[in-house]
Amino acid sequence: MNIYQAIILGVVEGLTEFLPVSSTGHLILTAHILGLDHSNFTKSFEIAIQTGAILSVVLLYAKRLLTDWETLKRVIVAFLPTGILGFLLYKLIKTYLIGNDKVVVISLILGGVFLLFVDRVCERFCHIGDVKSISLKRAFIIGLFQSLAMIPGVSRSASTIIGGMLVGLHRKASAEFSFLLAVPTMIIATSYDIYKSHSTFTQSEWHLLAVGFLSAFLTALLAVKVFLRFISVHSFLPFGIYRIVIGFLYGFFFL
Repeated sequence: MNIYQAIILGVVEGLTEFLPVSSTGHLILTAHILGLDHSNFTKSFEIAIQTGAILSVVLLYAKRLLTDWETLKRVIVAFLPTGILGFLLYKLIKTYLIGNDKVVVISLILGGVFLLFVDRVCERFCHIGDVKSISLKRAFIIGLFQSLAMIPGVSRSASTIIGGMLVGLHRKASAEFSFLLAVPTMIIATSYDIYKSHSTFTQSEWHLLAVGFLSAFLTALLAVKVFLRFISVHSFLPFGIYRIVIGFLYGFFFL
């Protein structure tokens, strides 16, 4: 990997982390297009730069994260399933799932179909506009949905948003909760991966991580604002269709 490839991957991550289209799936696809081997460093790079995108949420939602205890309680409860399962299944996920093209293709397509279905059903009963209005039990259910995103291609954002809508949250409220829930999830996931893998990184690889991290952060700052404005007046229909199309194209060219 060179610095230009690191920047491209960072931009892709920043654009897709908060969209329900699977940032991991897009990073794997982009790595294919760039001709990168899916080495242990590439896998760690793809995990680490997600924190760059997540820090954009910390900046944009700092006041809410620090002062809104009721929302924060629900974020903590929703994080628990992913935190526990991620720790227990870390080796399995990194060895067999991350970088598996077939898993990504199937997840993209099936996730797109399910997103279309839930978005249609949501028209009838997704009316809760504030995360604080849901119970801790419902927050935990959203966390269970997020844990599905440990499967590459599922999309952490999509699974969390779908979980939110299924417990009654409005589209925008589901998206914002997904953003907030990403903070502990991705910071802890990245820290754990770096802890396990840091001894194998060279100095140049640390530089590449920094470049990817920064480009993901800057791109995500813009992407979050645009996405929220979009779903305030539109459905998730375009994202569901996009997932299905990109899944089939991915499978056609790389499987």
